[in-house]
Amino acid sequence: MTKQMEKDEILRRITECGLVAVVRAESGEQARKIADACAAGGVAAIEITFTVPGADQVIRDLSSTYKNGDILIGAGTVMDAETARAAILAGAQYIVSPYLNTDMVRLCNRYQVPCMPGAMTIREVVEAMEAGADIVKIFPGELFGPSIIKAVRGPIPYAKLMPTGGVNPDNVQEWIRAGAVAVGVGSSLIRGAKTGDYASITNTAREFLAKIKAAREESRGK
Repeated sequence: MTKQMEKDEILRRITECGLVAVVRAESGEQARKIADACAAGGVAAIEITFTVPGADQVIRDLSSTYKNGDILIGAGTVMDAETARAAILAGAQYIVSPYLNTDMVRLCNRYQVPCMPGAMTIREVVEAMEAGADIVKIFPGELFGPSIIKAVRGPIPYAKLMPTGGVNPDNVQEWIRAGAVAVGVGSSLIRGAKTGDYASITNTAREFLAKIKAAREESRGK
């Protein structure tokens, strides 16, 4: 399998699952437990943010644990090309950023690693696409709500958008029906970690996936 085919497969699996679990934690150990709980709930893509202490080591450990490829391990809150390269060397299979850094996108394309920079406006979405972004992260999503997806896809119907921030079980179907190819979910998915209730994370992940599937089936039926 070529590297390009690997990149295409990663993107296919992220969009097929429709859910990227955004992992923020107070320690590497907590991040690993959250990731395992998400994986148990069927999440195919887990994003370890670089706000996690020792994030590169967490990515390295999880990449080794899930080396069979069942779970995709990515890096989030990546602010520059240097951090992106460190994440890739640690085993990150995709890179997510809260904003567009063209050097970072260029580096990811150089190594054929999917890149998802953040954007807030149509102009920023277009700039990210022109720079070579594979998926554009709409962030912070709670500032706009699902209507931002329809607004962007009106003039740019081919834009691949992934809202992050403010996505929860009550509105995830609205985001999917609006045209999001996937959603990034953090606090509303992993809040159980604060009390050590990792089982709730697994259950919430299953709820998200069921609602994403239902919304897609509804959209296809129209």
